[in-house]
Amino acid sequence: MKPSSPKETAPKWDGQTINTDILPTPLIRALIPGSVAIVTFLVFVPVLQNGFVNWDDGAFLVNNPNARGLDWQRLRWMFTTCYLGSCMPLNYVTYGLDYILWGMNPWGYHLSSLLIHSVNAVVFYFLSLRLLRLAVPSSSAQLPYRLAAAVAALLFSLHPLRVEAVAWVLGREIAIAGFFFFLTLICYLKAAEKESIGQSRWSWMSAAWIFYALSLLGKEAALTLPFALFVLDVYPLKRFPGVWKEWLGTKARRIWWEKIPFLLIALAAAIKAVLAKGQSGTIYSWENYGLLPRLAQVLYGLAFYPWKTLAPIELSPLYPIAGRWSSSLLTAGVSVLSLTVGLFILSRRWPSGLAAWVFYVILLLPVSGIVPFGPYVAADRFSYVPCALWAMLPGAGLLWAWKLKMSGNISAATFACAEFLTVGIVIVLGALTWHQSQIWKDSERLWRHALSIEEGSSPAHNNLGLVLADRGALREAVNEFRRVLQIDPLSVDGRTNLANFLAQMGSREEAVTYLRQALQIDPMSANAHNTLGNILVDSGGLEEALQEFRKAIDINPDAAIFHYNLARTLAKKGDVQGAISQYHRALEIDPEDYDIRNNLGLLLFSQGRVNEAMEQFREAIRLNPKYAKAYFNLGKIYIEQGRLDEAAENFEKALKLEPEVAEIHENLGRVLALQGKKDQAAAHLAEALRILKSQRPAS
Repeated sequence: MKPSSPKETAPKWDGQTINTDILPTPLIRALIPGSVAIVTFLVFVPVLQNGFVNWDDGAFLVNNPNARGLDWQRLRWMFTTCYLGSCMPLNYVTYGLDYILWGMNPWGYHLSSLLIHSVNAVVFYFLSLRLLRLAVPSSSAQLPYRLAAAVAALLFSLHPLRVEAVAWVLGREIAIAGFFFFLTLICYLKAAEKESIGQSRWSWMSAAWIFYALSLLGKEAALTLPFALFVLDVYPLKRFPGVWKEWLGTKARRIWWEKIPFLLIALAAAIKAVLAKGQSGTIYSWENYGLLPRLAQVLYGLAFYPWKTLAPIELSPLYPIAGRWSSSLLTAGVSVLSLTVGLFILSRRWPSGLAAWVFYVILLLPVSGIVPFGPYVAADRFSYVPCALWAMLPGAGLLWAWKLKMSGNISAATFACAEFLTVGIVIVLGALTWHQSQIWKDSERLWRHALSIEEGSSPAHNNLGLVLADRGALREAVNEFRRVLQIDPLSVDGRTNLANFLAQMGSREEAVTYLRQALQIDPMSANAHNTLGNILVDSGGLEEALQEFRKAIDINPDAAIFHYNLARTLAKKGDVQGAISQYHRALEIDPEDYDIRNNLGLLLFSQGRVNEAMEQFREAIRLNPKYAKAYFNLGKIYIEQGRLDEAAENFEKALKLEPEVAEIHENLGRVLALQGKKDQAAAHLAEALRILKSQRPAS
């Protein structure tokens, strides 16, 4: 007789054997999670066509030199600095790696975010597999469990609420935190399994502590996990004694003690996060945001994510904080209370539902509005961690349906309908996610979409105005900023931006009025001081402009643009050494700003420091090979040195980039004349005259 096929000896939970059969081949074991990863990747492929957006991508990444590389100085900054109120060192590490691989090509950054999310889908598959075995124990074959776990993983990874964490480069912080969060849960469940069969659990528990710390280094998205773990201890692990009175007894004490490291890690991260938010001024004070709005926001958030999970439509990058809370408070409160009571009533027959709900509530609390920050009442990305376990509920439902079919309690046709319905839901979610991913393609599309959902969103109007101004539509931009002030008359950013572009359109007096109003509202607005300084420089008020730039630097000494503006103003005033010093300080903050290097080179050249000037121009060209000004300035130095061939070469490179600049044609023409190339010289000089004539205003 042939020996019987080997069986896995599974651990026992509460006296029940979970699963014993092995799948036929290792290939199938790998095929299911591999398929989950591939499907997830393909559904999110549109994000690879997206660019950076002006929803903090600029401040945190595009214009942040500390995110460009992984040298020791940058790594130290990443792990010791809470930049603009956010502590996310592991997120910055991935940005640094992206910069090494792709430079500043947004395609590469989106590819990395997509790969992280696809990996998360696989990790979540294995977490679901472990939890489903606990929630729906059976001694039957394992294939149904693996298929149910795959369904759970796809419902999690393909849901449109996940788009923000994948399609928005800055939203990646939540996905990184989620990766280590899922690993934390897997290790915690494994530790509990080891304990149940009398083996040491401490190696797995230690791994859980480490992964939890790493999760918080990605983003403080799971600060309340130590309390949520008690939910898993009650169900499905059933580690606590059956009688509540014994939960503080000797047998349960070890469960409480193992949470101490989790609590210490969470406490350290929470203190750091609150201090960082407080120092950045992003936490709303009790005077400005009282108890009733906070309570309303918490209840609104608790109701918002379940509703958007069931009906993922009209998703937005920004859900602005409403001005009136009474109706929201009542509706959300009734919804949350009803759902909680209903799940509690059903808990004896359906404990998974109540466990998933309580787990969600606990994990959502840190971002629910108890400590309010930011101009939003909720955010899609905040659902990544708290709502994850909900995706397992349909998987558990399929398993129960399969068990009922095997026992003959439901027909094969009914079970097939459940399967087709599940597949249909997955397909619909995938289609919605495919569409939602394209909304993040560029800033204008993003904010027009946000305004189509909530026209009264002042931050969305403000950001759309910046997009319009960037492409030269100044009048449309000004209209957007005026709309900002209609919605929020106290918006400092709205006044500052309106003033900036009014000045560019020639309305300097009106611009100065708006800026002085902005500074009355918030005297610590560095951007308002800086913008006012720029306008005063253009109108000849150099002394007052210098004062404004110095105030901006006092408020935010690490902004290179403030030192740059102070430097150019000092140069206009004749303080060349002071200007050079400020340009050097700006380069210490942002060594890859080619404009700063070009201006510094010009000042050094004016002081006779030719070699230093050439070094700055060459470095500017290295940083941006399409920077015509540096080629032109380098060419002028070569003329003085009599190196005509090199001068002509640099002027020609500048002309390829800026063919409509008369000064470049003129200088190239003179060099060609000195080289004896009279016909070519005449042609460039004639072209310079043509450009100058075309630029003269009509009489």
